[in-house]
Amino acid sequence: MTKSRRHLVIPDVQAKSGIDFAFLTAIGRFAADKQPDVIVCGGDFADMPSLSSFDVGKKEFEGRTYWADIQAARLAMDTLMKPIHAEIHRQHKKGVEKPWHPELHLTLGNHEHRINRAINADRKLDGLIGINDLQYYRHGWQIYPFLEVVTIDGIAYSHYFTSGIMGRPICSAAALLTKLHQSCFAFHQQGRLISYGKRADGVELTAILAGSCYEHDEGYLNAQTNQHWRGCYMLNDVQPNGQFDEMALSIKYLKSKYL
Repeated sequence: MTKSRRHLVIPDVQAKSGIDFAFLTAIGRFAADKQPDVIVCGGDFADMPSLSSFDVGKKEFEGRTYWADIQAARLAMDTLMKPIHAEIHRQHKKGVEKPWHPELHLTLGNHEHRINRAINADRKLDGLIGINDLQYYRHGWQIYPFLEVVTIDGIAYSHYFTSGIMGRPICSAAALLTKLHQSCFAFHQQGRLISYGKRADGVELTAILAGSCYEHDEGYLNAQTNQHWRGCYMLNDVQPNGQFDEMALSIKYLKSKYL
């Protein structure tokens, strides 16, 4: 009988300067406590507002710098991973027979891709800046390019999935199942949507779209649209065919239990 696994899935953090990253400590402690087999980060972990093409010329753009964005992302990732590394080190030091060593998968998002877009727009930046400046690799993440799809235990993960010749994001969980025909998890879009289906052979399919694992409000949203769910997911009893039981974990809940 094939052993099931657990995936901890962390949607967009959009780390930037001036943000309190204590909630990432809570997520890291939760991970260290529950010890999932796989941790997936869905991209847009870094916000990179200095490279936003939408804000150029606006008042709020003033004072933004590339290296401030990079430092914020590094601090956020260090904060998330500190409890995880500490638990792994503790188990190795104690000589645990089967120490926890989760797979770490990170699918880059459109905000990290701003770095590549900036280089493509100005060749002088080639070799001066790059995705590696974020130093995700230091923590052991296996990193996938923007929009590359990675399938883990039958679940397809990507920052978002596209539809049509123009490659627009699929914006509903039901549409994800209709178009992809497998269990999948997409990010990018604030809030959360979920849809269920079933294959002809009885295998249950689940599509989740969740893109907000942060506490701050976004300036481009209004008082109503900033009111959306924020958190991450634990996928329990993950089978090789993509079946799983999802458990939503709000940031509010995680902070109440792990801070």
